[in-house]
Amino acid sequence: MTSAGSEAQYVTFSLADEVFAVPVREVREILDYRKAFRIPHGPDYLLGLTDVRGQGVPTIDLRQRLGLAPTEPTPHTRILVLDVALAGRVLCLGLVADRVFEVTPFHSNQIEAAPDIGVRWRSDYIAGVVQRPEGFVVLIDLPKLFSSSESAMLSQTAAAA
Repeated sequence: MTSAGSEAQYVTFSLADEVFAVPVREVREILDYRKAFRIPHGPDYLLGLTDVRGQGVPTIDLRQRLGLAPTEPTPHTRILVLDVALAGRVLCLGLVADRVFEVTPFHSNQIEAAPDIGVRWRSDYIAGVVQRPEGFVVLIDLPKLFSSSESAMLSQTAAAA
């Protein structure tokens, strides 16, 4: 999060009817959806590798990672290519979102602590929530989204490409 009274930019996107956001500093680019090259024996949420400017980028279905039902891509489906700092290194990974909305600023005083939200999501990788007139935005702490074993598996997947 940011210091008191400061502002940070976030990219907002949706999964089903929920709105999420990640810090814009972690977003390398946003691509139109394309089918990933499937990697055998990966977790269900690992769609495979996506070619991003000649680099094989592990691409995950965030819906499945968060326990939501998978869905078919639409013309609005996007891949957010992210640079996630994990354990002293940066992991480039693609995150499939149903729709990307905007880059928007959130002031630190707008960000509430992660609530205990029950079974739908583990709250440990929720950096906070922001309430807006149209509803809540869940801020995702990307490094906490993946355990060390998951990040190692994703790194090995990228290295094998």
